Amino acid sequence: MSELDYKLLAALDKVVGEQSFERAARLLHLTQSAVSQRIKQLELRLAQPLLVRGQPPQPTEAGRRLLAHYRQVSQLESAVMADLLPDAPQKPLTVTIVTNADSLATWLIPALTPLLHSHPIELNLLIEDESRSLERLKRGEAFGAISLHGEPPPGCRCDALGKMDYLLVATPAFRQRYFTEGLNLTALQQAPAVAFDQRDDMHARYIEQHFGLPPGDYPCHAVRSAEAFVAIARSGAAYCLIPRLMIEEDLMSGRLIELYPQGRLTESLYWHRWLLERGIHKDLSHRLIDYARQALPPLDSGDTSRV
Repeated sequence: MSELDYKLLAALDKVVGEQSFERAARLLHLTQSAVSQRIKQLELRLAQPLLVRGQPPQPTEAGRRLLAHYRQVSQLESAVMADLLPDAPQKPLTVTIVTNADSLATWLIPALTPLLHSHPIELNLLIEDESRSLERLKRGEAFGAISLHGEPPPGCRCDALGKMDYLLVATPAFRQRYFTEGLNLTALQQAPAVAFDQRDDMHARYIEQHFGLPPGDYPCHAVRSAEAFVAIARSGAAYCLIPRLMIEEDLMSGRLIELYPQGRLTESLYWHRWLLERGIHKDLSHRLIDYARQALPPLDSGDTSRV
């Protein structure tokens, strides 16, 4: 096949994005059978499967590569049409980015708010651990991703955003109950901690690095919300590793106290996105980078941009 049929690619994109043949057919104003036939036709032309027809349907590796290409082309087409026809009515452009929960709870929304007011955008935020977010970018699920990694994937570029400082904190009453003699192994094996979910390894890495205690040797709640971290710490029900940005007032008032000042954790954040960016996507990147560099402490390295 010498060229791609973007009508067929659109069917694949809608099925994967909606995780349903039925919803994809409704959006494309087609029957489910017609959507299925378009994907089969694309698979026949490429002589390989592009979709695993499960619940929900998932793209194969070849399907992910095609979708990444299709979404980048769609982005560029939307930007070009907006430039060529600035007065034409525009439907909202869906912009998908991957963010960690801590950035979402602190600086990300203020960074994007001016853009949401000035452009017709449907923002789609995918919440993922910052150490794993690039996988979703590589699969073409998002235009950009906040990550801990400073090296961009192929076809992408990245810019440094700044540092996120994490403190191990609890209420004074919690420290009095569990840590009267400090953070020793016996106390840590009794005191309940918190992780974002079962895939979040930040707390586990921290405790093992500083105290040699492996995961599973101490109680640990799973709380899938950055805001809930603060709430459970304030309640005195657990000790938590929380971004300083979220608890500065609590620290000043003494509502929360730092348990291990000598073990502060600092993570470097980077913004990764497709190399080919125009229009709204380019504007979003500029606003996000500029705001983050004002809100976050700068990285130690002078290298702030990589392609």
